[in-house]
Amino acid sequence: MTASSRRRVFALAVMVAVAAVVGLGSYLIVADGRTAKNAKEGGKGKGAVLVPVTVVRVLQETVPVRLNAIGNVEAYSTVQVKSRVDGQITDVNVREGAPVKKGDVLFRIDVRPFEAALRQAEANALRDVAARDHARSQEKRYQELLDKNFISKDAYAQIRTNAATAEATAKASQAALENARLNLEYCTIRSALEGYVGRVLLQAGNMVRANDVNPLLVINQVRPIYVNFAVPEQNLPEVRQYMAKASLAVDVVPADPNAPRPSGRLIFIDNAVDPTTGTIRLRAQFDNVDAALWPGQFVNVTLRLYEQSDALVVPSTAVQTGPEGQYVYVVSPEMVADVRRIAVQRTDGERSIVAKGLAKDELVVVRGQLRLGPKTRVQIAKPAAAEAS
Repeated sequence: MTASSRRRVFALAVMVAVAAVVGLGSYLIVADGRTAKNAKEGGKGKGAVLVPVTVVRVLQETVPVRLNAIGNVEAYSTVQVKSRVDGQITDVNVREGAPVKKGDVLFRIDVRPFEAALRQAEANALRDVAARDHARSQEKRYQELLDKNFISKDAYAQIRTNAATAEATAKASQAALENARLNLEYCTIRSALEGYVGRVLLQAGNMVRANDVNPLLVINQVRPIYVNFAVPEQNLPEVRQYMAKASLAVDVVPADPNAPRPSGRLIFIDNAVDPTTGTIRLRAQFDNVDAALWPGQFVNVTLRLYEQSDALVVPSTAVQTGPEGQYVYVVSPEMVADVRRIAVQRTDGERSIVAKGLAKDELVVVRGQLRLGPKTRVQIAKPAAAEAS
């Protein structure tokens, strides 16, 4: 081998050795879990990865103070329709579940027996009135004879007694006549109020008895309507305090958030706390013009006590709970999110009213909190379009 060949072999060996060292170094770096790119992304400097988050601004506004409860709807008035006379039902003029007005005819009972009884009562009344008039004329004549001493006082007393008896008999006949007329009117059963009828329990052709145990049907008045609910006894003093100042509004929260909220007013506080539950029973009245509330229905209600001004409001989704209590992530003007301990006074629907820990117009994170930690650089994925309202 010539000297030139040896130099070429030596140079080739050196290059192979250098390549091996470089490859081993790259392998060690990869095995250590770090690359130049990862090292750059893991830093917190200018090249750090920005976590996308959604933020809203802390608002300061007037918020009503409410008490939430579950209520039960009760009809304003309920009437069990019963017959006041015995007889056979000839007509049913109502449809089950239909609305009725006061005075509408519901049932008709066979009137023929009662028309006959009325004619008999009229005849008896005429007979007794004639007898009364005859007795009165006799008394008048005998009074004149007594004044002339043509008859004894005992004879006049008998005639006077007969006249009084005839007078009483005529009055009794008149009362019987009025009763017969009433019985004939009772053959037509009318609605005593405006409302909705329930199930018709007796159809045409059935016999009905006066004041039977089972009603013919039940009518519920739903305009207006009541909602009964209960609140803890601890809230009783403030409820009484604010009710004494003004009428308290009660709202029904529908299942559909886009549906209108029926609004009423508190009209009744029970006179005793239920010792078994520690709650006080309240009642609200609603106009229920559109019949949105129905008797027997369970609803969510809110009782508005007063308006709290300058309250700090954030969406409840922004509030997190940890071992040390509640906190939120606040985004600084430098786009750095940091943990902020707060105290939530109460919640109002999907909003939280913050007692301390935040200031007006600060930005809090409402989405993306799982990827955040202390002093994390962020970028706003969505502008604060869904601010607390």
